[in-house]
Amino acid sequence: MATRAPKADIDESKVRATGRKKVAVGVPAVLHALEISYEQMGVTRSIQTLLRVNQKDGFDCPGCAWPEEERRHIAEFCENGAKAVAEEATLRRVGPEFFGAHPVAELREHDDWWLGQQGRLTHPVILDEGATHYRPISWDDALREIADALRGLDDPDEATFYTSGRTSNEAAFLYQLLVRGLGTNNLPDCSNMCHESSGSALTETLGIGKGTVSIDDVHNASLLIVAGQNPGTNHPRMLSALEKAKRNGATIIAVNPLPEAGLVRFENPQTVRGVILGGTKMADQFVQIRLGGDQALFQAIGKHLLEAEERDGGVVDHDFIAAHTSGFEAYRQAMRDVAWSDLVAATGVPEKTLRRVAETVRTSRSTIVCWAMGLTQHKHSVPTLRDVVNVLLLQGNVGRPGAGVCPVRGHSNVQGDRTMGIYEKPSEAFLAALDAEFGFTAPRAHGHDTVAAIRAMRDGETRFFMGMGGNFVSATPDTRVVEEAMRRVGLTVQVSTKLNRSHVVTGRRAIILPTLGRTDRDRRAGADGVEHEQKVTVEDSMSAVHASRGRLAPPADDLLSEVAIIARLCALLFGGAGRPSAGSGTGVPRADWEALEGDYALIRQHIQNVVPGFDGYEARIDKGRTLFLPNGPRDARRFATATGKAMFTANPLEYPSIPHGRLLLQTLRSHDQYNTTIYGKDDRYRGIHGGRRVVLVNPADIHKLGFAEDEIVDLVSEWRRPDGEVEERRAEEFRVIAYDTPRGNAAAYYPETNVLVPLDSVADVSGTPTSKSVIVRLEHR
Repeated sequence: MATRAPKADIDESKVRATGRKKVAVGVPAVLHALEISYEQMGVTRSIQTLLRVNQKDGFDCPGCAWPEEERRHIAEFCENGAKAVAEEATLRRVGPEFFGAHPVAELREHDDWWLGQQGRLTHPVILDEGATHYRPISWDDALREIADALRGLDDPDEATFYTSGRTSNEAAFLYQLLVRGLGTNNLPDCSNMCHESSGSALTETLGIGKGTVSIDDVHNASLLIVAGQNPGTNHPRMLSALEKAKRNGATIIAVNPLPEAGLVRFENPQTVRGVILGGTKMADQFVQIRLGGDQALFQAIGKHLLEAEERDGGVVDHDFIAAHTSGFEAYRQAMRDVAWSDLVAATGVPEKTLRRVAETVRTSRSTIVCWAMGLTQHKHSVPTLRDVVNVLLLQGNVGRPGAGVCPVRGHSNVQGDRTMGIYEKPSEAFLAALDAEFGFTAPRAHGHDTVAAIRAMRDGETRFFMGMGGNFVSATPDTRVVEEAMRRVGLTVQVSTKLNRSHVVTGRRAIILPTLGRTDRDRRAGADGVEHEQKVTVEDSMSAVHASRGRLAPPADDLLSEVAIIARLCALLFGGAGRPSAGSGTGVPRADWEALEGDYALIRQHIQNVVPGFDGYEARIDKGRTLFLPNGPRDARRFATATGKAMFTANPLEYPSIPHGRLLLQTLRSHDQYNTTIYGKDDRYRGIHGGRRVVLVNPADIHKLGFAEDEIVDLVSEWRRPDGEVEERRAEEFRVIAYDTPRGNAAAYYPETNVLVPLDSVADVSGTPTSKSVIVRLEHR
């Protein structure tokens, strides 16, 4: 039997630290996953639902984007995947009576965990200007309110449309068509806050903003460098792939400021070895690097390889470099010029250790570098990732088996959404194809990314905001600025499955549209008037597209899918003869919106006509098949860059400078968390239990700075603006926990610490918030 939602927030006074774990998953992970599943879904529903996760005839996990193998286990999910499914498939409900009983001001006082635990949203509600409570509203009236607000804008650029990485390909494609039909490219998405730096660096150097490896490449790599990533918590199924690589003889190097259990030892609960024989040792080398020192690490590897080439020869792949790359000589000179002493200072790692890592790279037959937010959320993230590419190019480790770049995406379709056109800076080729398919002219002027969207709201330039999934208020940096910015918007609309902070920090008016989730059955009436079961598609981290079909009865009989919501808005805005666009585009898109709502295969036909690589879309995802999108660097060593070749780049060494008496803070997830969704109160692998407001600090730093372990402190961030002025931001009441982190570095959980990240502190080129390098001081309370 599922349990009721909690009545109280997390009691932070009960936090306790027990020491970090040195093994991940195993039987404890299975038991914890089942405990949360039973709590949310009950026993029978849990079994029925979990056995459908990531199966060819089931639904794609709403968690991470790690790919499935062709041969699936009967239980093809991880602990955090089970938690994600349980959160969505919960039996708890949030209906009109809930909103009638709870004023918005009261809900705003609750923490993110309490809000998310209340259950699935079941009915559209509206918050009128000046009202204290949401009230129920019909679907037709809610959609008319939204359409009227959009028609009433003076300029389409007064509207912003955010997208979460959960949105399916079909919904994302229709959503971007709606937005461009209105006349704007204001399409910020969660990629702007995570892997935008990856896309920027890889597009420049390799000609594609995605990874260049397959799951088979991971299994067969000679060396895997896992940098700035915690797969045991954030992508647990990746551990099975790494284990298979280890069995095939691979070496694994873990690079991270914090030692993470998943890269120490993995007890696979689906094998005898994992359950009884102690599991598999994962990382052969652990490089405990300072925050922001990753560029220096990869420059050290490149410098060592080039020195070895000059001394002994046989290290660099000269044939590959001559045929497929440009810029090599400038890069070689840059590596000659950089000093080992600077590389040691930047990394905090002795030269001997740096050379040992580089020597492992030198002797590798094929190398893959995997990374996540630890590399992408710094001011110099794009140069860092260019230097990752440089190292791989030296030995021809792009476009051959077992080698390449592997940015590991977080949300389950964040990469697919970008493929579908969720991007504020679309290519001319994409827009031209869209124009031809739908008989209008899409706007060409670039729109707002996430940070620019917040600035526009802050400055009173945005009158309408729509979030397609996600939790914009909690996910973004500079929380207080974001909350004040959101309150300046005339109408905010959230399309959501669960209650979150973006529903209680709103514009002057607000609408919540509940929607189907991945686990829900989606039946739509087609042209024949008969309801047909629909499927959607998603793209994983390795450019593989497959179908997803929910099986559970929806939380409410009249609940609409994201596709249906968008199609009905398109019909209201563009139906009939349409109207001229007031934006930089002309005309409106023409389509049979009712037919698209009733048959998602028709949307896939449009996608096939617009997006390269989707030829034969329907047949290629039928009956559990997987559509592998073309990848020029991987498939044919084809590089769509400015030079037509893979590009070496010469990047000046950068790394953070930590002022005296200060710490460099990274924000991160706990184990009981997925992005801004808080599943529970524990971070089991790091040994933190019962709460979240903790800051992990090196014991020597605690003593040197004059604090005590277990002391309650305030965190104050300090950011020097371009004009030299220093801005401060404060997060109150954090418990100091002694932890194994490099001297001068600290860590704390988001979204609680997003308030410390300055809106204007962003990565060069990509504009990604610098959430992994925040200068802070601790203050006694």
